[in-house]
Amino acid sequence: MNPNLATLLTESAEKFPERIAVRLDDVAIPYAALDQTSKLVAGLLESKGVGPGDRVGIMLPNVPHFPMVYYGVLRMGARVVPMNVLLTAREVKHYLGNSGAKVVVAWEDFAPAAIEAAEGTDVEVISINPTNVGELIGGIEPFNDVVEVAPDDTAVILYTSGTTGTPKGAELTHSNIRSNIESIEDLFMPSEEDVFFGGLPLFHVFGQTVAMNGAVSVGAELTLLPRFDPVKALEIIQRDKVTIFQGVPTMYAAMLHVPNRSEFDISSLRLCVSGGAALPVEIIRAFESEFGTPILEGYGLSETSPVASFGRIDMERKPGTIGTPITNVEMRIVDEEGGVLGVGDIGELQIKGPNVMKGYWEMPEATAKAIDSDGWFASGDMATVDSDGYYSIVDRKKEMILRGGYNVYPREVEEVLYEHPAIAEAAVMGIPHDDLGEEIVAIIAFKEGKSATEDEVRAHAKEGVAAYKYPRHILIVDELPKGPTGKILKREIDLSQVG
Repeated sequence: MNPNLATLLTESAEKFPERIAVRLDDVAIPYAALDQTSKLVAGLLESKGVGPGDRVGIMLPNVPHFPMVYYGVLRMGARVVPMNVLLTAREVKHYLGNSGAKVVVAWEDFAPAAIEAAEGTDVEVISINPTNVGELIGGIEPFNDVVEVAPDDTAVILYTSGTTGTPKGAELTHSNIRSNIESIEDLFMPSEEDVFFGGLPLFHVFGQTVAMNGAVSVGAELTLLPRFDPVKALEIIQRDKVTIFQGVPTMYAAMLHVPNRSEFDISSLRLCVSGGAALPVEIIRAFESEFGTPILEGYGLSETSPVASFGRIDMERKPGTIGTPITNVEMRIVDEEGGVLGVGDIGELQIKGPNVMKGYWEMPEATAKAIDSDGWFASGDMATVDSDGYYSIVDRKKEMILRGGYNVYPREVEEVLYEHPAIAEAAVMGIPHDDLGEEIVAIIAFKEGKSATEDEVRAHAKEGVAAYKYPRHILIVDELPKGPTGKILKREIDLSQVG
């Protein structure tokens, strides 16, 4: 069998040529048409000098053109370099320079950054929009083959968020991503009858593997939402009879706060999946009570393709945990010296399995630091495991606050804050303190029409956590900054107002 990921599309197109592969409102593209367009995209790229092993940037939002280009690149044995459409020219320049991309396909609205980044280089920018694709591929000889690749050949170079230093390109192989898709099939039991919600950015590993590749692998439908809006999301679930919803915590919280949510018929939903960040237990309980659909919480990183662990329908669900390792994946908790810790101990989470990346592109030192000689990947997350083998993320290692000699894990304090009836979003961080080393600050946004005083918030937190953990400073904002997947970006929070 050819392990090339493009065969996910070609095989589904052969089995289900007339079934809808991807939808965006009134635009519905069957599998046969998606496959044919990917052949023409590959032919276009070949005419630009792209060949096996070359890198192609994709700077596209959640539109049907994304899978067209994605599978077109892969079928010719080239490598996909997905890029956030909101990147600045300076950031794009790093992606293109580091990956050595020959071509970047950019959505017209976001192409200026790519064009500026490509100035003075040999990189060609192909700007596309809803109407010019026909012109671009008109007269192009289709690339009908699917190039044979080795399982360990790189399929996608996914750049990490760069929260610490320069973004690094995680090399995900065809077998890395395939192993994750097999686990998704085992967990979700999807079929061609399913409709996947496509609100997670496809340029991000979660949306790309779990939603797009997960749907295409079984011939299911992927219904897209380019920019998340909770009301529009509920409309899409109702209109397209979505069966599998995949989102991040802020998406679930936003839908929960839609005033007329009960008016939408979402009875088609059979499964909800959450990842990208820890899902507060209060939101899980409220959402499942309100919408009557179970939420499975998972965990992973770009470097793990992304899924490493998940809750399961056929096992006890423990809200607040990230479940157990997926098939063929091992996890463990280690101390600072690399010693394996036991039940209940807090340490760094390490992961080993077929989902772990090949390495960081052109960065052997960073790769050696991240993956040891036995194949264990250091996640940078602090976690614990219980006696049943369920893991819980305590916090990012780098986000741990050291206050007066005590370790404070923001996640624990945030859980308590989310229990306050007026709080919609919360982030807990440390700020420098002359005597204590660090002091704790909570940045919060209220639900529409709700409010509380700083003292009330502080008192609420004090009731739920130990005295050294509650936030002494409260910063009230209208909304917390978020990344493309809806994850709260603590690095973008302005703490200058905290005195």
